[in-house]
Formats: sequence, structure tokens, C-alpha cells
Amino acid sequence: MKEDYYEILGISKNATAAEIKKAYRKKALEHHPDKNPGDAKAEELFKKSAEAYEVLSNPDKKARYDQYGHAAFDGAGGFGGGGMNMDDIFSQFGDIFGGAFGGGFGGGFGGFGGGGQRRVKGSNLRIRVKLTLEEVANGVEKKVKVRRKMQAPGVTYKTCSTCGGHGQVTKITNTILGRMQTAVACSTCGGSGQVIDNRPSNADGQGLVVKEETVSIKIPAGVEDGMQLKVPGKGNEAPGNGIPGDLLVAIETQDHETLKREGDNLHYDLYVSFPEAVLGTSKEIDAVGGKVRIKLEPGIQSGKILRLRGKGISSINGYGSGDLLVHVNVWTPKELNKEQKEFFERMDGADNFVPKPEKSDKSFFEKVKDMFS
Repeated sequence: MKEDYYEILGISKNATAAEIKKAYRKKALEHHPDKNPGDAKAEELFKKSAEAYEVLSNPDKKARYDQYGHAAFDGAGGFGGGGMNMDDIFSQFGDIFGGAFGGGFGGGFGGFGGGGQRRVKGSNLRIRVKLTLEEVANGVEKKVKVRRKMQAPGVTYKTCSTCGGHGQVTKITNTILGRMQTAVACSTCGGSGQVIDNRPSNADGQGLVVKEETVSIKIPAGVEDGMQLKVPGKGNEAPGNGIPGDLLVAIETQDHETLKREGDNLHYDLYVSFPEAVLGTSKEIDAVGGKVRIKLEPGIQSGKILRLRGKGISSINGYGSGDLLVHVNVWTPKELNKEQKEFFERMDGADNFVPKPEKSDKSFFEKVKDMFS
């Protein structure tokens, strides 16, 4: 069973954003690989702290974690903090370390490779994808065209002469406590340990060119508006032996003509005539994936809510599907001809036309309470 994120960082569930950040920085510096070279346990704690911070520092993810625990991110594809590697940590949270360990963990750098060499990570790309309600309900695979930086054909790199390929140089500073020696990123190669040897004429200063590529994105069922998915390695490439950035996909959902979404449930407003409500009828209504027919019993009341179980949206966490809630509204005519008016005048005061709600005829507020219980 996975450890509790709050326990990993040593904080309470009521911790503020500033306290969460402070706790993570303390843990990250304590278990940093530069401070604990070759210590597998320290590296694992370093990763766990980053995973906890990735969730708790995001208000939406924190709210979901507080409600569902680790199950909130099970099987959620690009959601949640699971499976972070060193490159993810340094690229996403490098600014947290400030000037510690020579600084420079931000700025697009990943973790260290062999011999202290730092692997450059390409920048991330962001796109927005629009989805229909049907695509949200069933999941979909989208193919999008992305313009991304890639290494130019023919470009070659050589070992940086300044740092000897290590990506770091030694900096000596005189302090009141004596001379302090620290390792900092090489300014010549930016920490990659390599510089361009041969650059094609169409390449930029890093040996990269912009190309268009078609990327396939698998979007799971149940995503919500504003969610973000990550396609690893489909951002801009990095020079030399670097690793590519990621493609971040923001989800935008389109409104449906008749169905309204609320969480995993769908709502449908059904209007019936007065005779249909009195005599009963069957109606065809919209649902994801096609039409469905429902039966209305004679004497159905306005405000009645019919629940079609499992006809809503699939849960993104894999826990079944929501329901389709049909709200029955009896339409009262606004204009009557003489004959119709006379009919209702005769019915006025008739015993079976006098409202006589029974205990089973719940009020609107009771229905809403039942619906969300």
C-alpha cells in the first residue's frame, strides 16, 4: 500500500500551500542525489517527496486525494503524481531548490547522468483539444498536428572543452569560514557536457529545426473540462544527448444540445403535455450513444426525476458510470380556445383535480437531497 502523501512530507492535512512547499524543499534537499551519491534509498525518498508535492501543491489534485486517497489517480493515464522520474522532478520543480547544489536545476535541465553530466531536457509544448460529450463518455483517440523542435539531420556534437564533458565546473568562493568549493553548471555547454561540432545551415544555435509531426493522443473516458494530459516525449527535442520535453494536452469539453453534465451524471429536461401527464405515454430522449425510450406512468407529476442507471459518464478512475437523470416537466398551456377553457372550468373543483399530495410525493428539495445522497 502506498504511503500517505502528508506523512511523506511530514505535514498535517490542514497545511497551507506555503507550508507544503517548505516541507517539500526540506525533504528534497535532505535526500538530494548530490548530497547522497549512490544511495538508492535516498533517491527513492527523493522521488516519493516529489510525487507527494506534485499532488498536494495542485489544489484540484489535492482535493481529489483528500476525498479518495491514492484511488483518485488509479488508471488515470496522465493524471496524478505516480511514476515520476528524476528528469520529471528536476524539470518541474527545479526552482524549489533555489541556489542549493550549484543552482541551475530549472531552465530546462533534467537529472544527472553518469559522471555528473547533466542531461538537457527540451521544453514542453501545450495544445488544447475539444471533445464532444460522446467522446468524453466513451474515450477517444485524437490525431493532432504538432510543430516541434527536432534535431536537424547532419548535426553533430563534441565534448565541451571547458568542463571536459562533465557538465559541471568547480567554483571556489571565499567566505568568513574559509574557502568553499561547489559544483556549478558549465556556462559554455549549459550543463549538457556537449557543444555543437557541425551545424546545418537550416538549424538554430542548438542544432534544432522545427518540423510538423502527427501525434496520436489516447484520451480516457470521463475526462473533465480543464483537465490536462501528458504525452511523454512529444514536446521539443533537446540538443546532444538530451531528452525531449512533453506534450501537455488541455481538455476542453463542448456543450451538448440537450444533456447537461454534473460529475459523472447527466441531466435531461423532459417536457410533456398535460394530457400526456394525465394519461401516461412513452417518450424517446437523448442519451450518449443514441436515443433511449422511457415510459411515463399515468398521473406522473411535474418535478418527477427518473433515474436511468449507468447511462451517464464513465468514471475516470474506473469505478463504473454515472446515471442519466430525467427531469419531468408538465407543460401548462398559456392559451386556450373556448371549448378547452370550458372543459377546465367544469373540472375546476372536481375531486380528482384537487391536489392531494401523498407522503410518497416528495418535495423538490427532498428529491434533490435523494439525488445526491
